[in-house]
Amino acid sequence: MTRHRLVSSLVLTVVFVVAFAAVARMQTAPQSRAVNAVGANPYTPPKTPWGDPDIQGTYTNKDENGIPMERPSQFDGKKLEDVDDSSEFADIVRERNERALASAAGIGGRDTGAGPVHWYEHYGAKNSRAWLVTDPPDGKIPALTPAAQKAAAARTAAAAARRASGHGDADSWEDRSLYDRCITRGIPGSMMPAIYGNAYDITQGPGVVAIRYEMVHEARIIQLDNTALPAKSITSYMGAPRGHWEGNTLVVETKNFSDRGAYRNASPETFRLIERFTPVAQNKVQWSVTIDDPATWTKPWTYTMQLTRDSGQPLFEYGCHEGNYGLRNILSAARAEEAAAKKGK
Repeated sequence: MTRHRLVSSLVLTVVFVVAFAAVARMQTAPQSRAVNAVGANPYTPPKTPWGDPDIQGTYTNKDENGIPMERPSQFDGKKLEDVDDSSEFADIVRERNERALASAAGIGGRDTGAGPVHWYEHYGAKNSRAWLVTDPPDGKIPALTPAAQKAAAARTAAAAARRASGHGDADSWEDRSLYDRCITRGIPGSMMPAIYGNAYDITQGPGVVAIRYEMVHEARIIQLDNTALPAKSITSYMGAPRGHWEGNTLVVETKNFSDRGAYRNASPETFRLIERFTPVAQNKVQWSVTIDDPATWTKPWTYTMQLTRDSGQPLFEYGCHEGNYGLRNILSAARAEEAAAKKGK
């Protein structure tokens, strides 16, 4: 059996086990207690048959489309709570949706256009907040460390030198992103909203949580125990996660990222990602992620968004390679441009 088939078989086995447990949960879970109007009583989710908070279901973050990562300058001096649920916030959400519609023609490229609006999921988004960064309180990503600034400058200089030598962004498939190549969006990239494919499935079993992502169709198996992480030399694009419960919040810490899997060029040796999945209503989970890498940022920072349970958003097959000519056409178009330029000399 090849390594690929073995890994696929293990993932399918775990998902089957936790799915079987989900059926038992549907038959025995007690009724939940809703949040009251003023929020005095926190939401209490139902329990699985083995006693963990039950956050299982199909979720989407399509309504978080258009939210900027950092606080926009128009909100300087304000906190999230000063803006959210205000008439000012309603106006900015409407403006975001108008911009999304106005830019529709550019989605498919300058020649092909976007196609019908109903092909996409990011129109009419009902944003949950004005911006994503919740810590630091100013809503800004902390500054890079001197070492990270030096590394960023080196990357910029290398890219400029490649362009100066005539090397384009589509000379090889290796010049394209891992996302372009149907490999991965990474973590937390896989949780970020996009123009389509925003469905997520959370399934639980005793001692394990499985999360499947529609976009690129990856799966994470999160062990809820103290099992040792692999050796630091064993890395992957999605890292190695370990989880535990803090009250009703699922806390997941991930390490062992590969060089290209580390978020925003973080240092794989020092980078750790801490996610928190907190049920806040019967159909809502607040997902926050803390980026902690002292080699790259001067202090940790956190951003937050909302996942909405929606059984009408099943995960469709993400046949990224089959019948998808995107990467092939990117490379062939680059070769055609080069041939035309050479002929014109």
